[in-house]
Amino acid sequence: MKILFLSHYFPPEVNAPASRTFEHCRQWTQDGHEVTVVTCAPNHPSGKVFEGYRNAPFQRETRNGIAIARVWSFVTPNEGFLKRTLNYISFMISSLLVLPALGKADVVITTSPQFFNGLAGIVASRIKRCPWVLEVRDLWPESIIAVGAIKNPFVIRCLQRLERLAYDRADAVVVVTDAFKRYMVSMGVPEEKIAVVKNGVDLSFFVKSKNAFAYKASLGLEGKFVAAYFGTHGMAHHLETILEAAEFLREYSDIAILMVGDGAERMRLLKIREEMRLSNVIMLQQQPKERMPHLWGSCDASLVLLRKSELFKTVIPSKIFESMGMECPIVLGVEGESAEIVNDAQAGICIPPEDARELASAILKLRNDRELGRMLGKNGRRYVANNFDRTVLARKMLERLSATVIRANRL
Repeated sequence: MKILFLSHYFPPEVNAPASRTFEHCRQWTQDGHEVTVVTCAPNHPSGKVFEGYRNAPFQRETRNGIAIARVWSFVTPNEGFLKRTLNYISFMISSLLVLPALGKADVVITTSPQFFNGLAGIVASRIKRCPWVLEVRDLWPESIIAVGAIKNPFVIRCLQRLERLAYDRADAVVVVTDAFKRYMVSMGVPEEKIAVVKNGVDLSFFVKSKNAFAYKASLGLEGKFVAAYFGTHGMAHHLETILEAAEFLREYSDIAILMVGDGAERMRLLKIREEMRLSNVIMLQQQPKERMPHLWGSCDASLVLLRKSELFKTVIPSKIFESMGMECPIVLGVEGESAEIVNDAQAGICIPPEDARELASAILKLRNDRELGRMLGKNGRRYVANNFDRTVLARKMLERLSATVIRANRL
């Protein structure tokens, strides 16, 4: 099968969508399929093109058997609504323009967010004359409405109509949570059209490093209990909760808070940290993916947080699965389906979102009971191995792609 995948994010970018797309595509090529990914020059989230790449109209490369076509986009940091919208639309147009040069495809996949990349499938499937599968990793525009990024009622209505158009036109829809499927069915999308393929973890990559203690020492954290947040510093995460918890923990000299990543809120959070004089909080820039197992191995608790919102009860942050894969106990400040997974796995402590005092209390509990942390970590690794192995999930999605192609050929 010839698979054409449009994705705004792709390695060497290290965010969750880039990892999911790459790990799925890598498995499909290993299973004998031809995969082409259309993406842009890597620049997320800083808005600076990575070293060794150019923001050019059309470039080709190959990674792990995946054919990659990189196209031009309006490069900008992951902040500011207008500039980000220009970034999204420019990539959509560039990716569509290059499609005639990419040969035959049996199926087109587009992934959302970003929203316009998802919508590109409407045109891409017509150009390639093949079925279209829409992958939805976040509900847009609902997620940006929830954090207040869009407030104009007219713009919201327009985006909601485009959202429904995408669901109607797609030959199949793949979502990452059961709650997303329930939401779409409530909108009138046929249940049989929707498949749930949740996020997972590459268990061959996320393995405890033998050099974890040395790496911890290199960060100046030797002998400390380290509670860490890895990932996007964005509006959806309400990371000031971590800084407020650090204030409660200031008197414990053996506890350190590590925050690693970038995003629209990072500079504001740095300023808050300085104003609060939080010497127990270390904030590092986004790190290359190959360093992540070392960083995970340096921490004693994983912090996974989102804002308090009805919408975010439907979300499952991918950090949950990586934490479990690394045998790292989770402190989860997310309600809904995420909490159900962590509780079912017995892999962490669930707290109310945006509750700094409860966050500090959970960190103290794990610091005071190291055996509890080890037990929760081992439970998590066992749980993801049985339920969220990325190889198994990639093949599950491949089954949906194959079924969609077969059904389209019968029509």
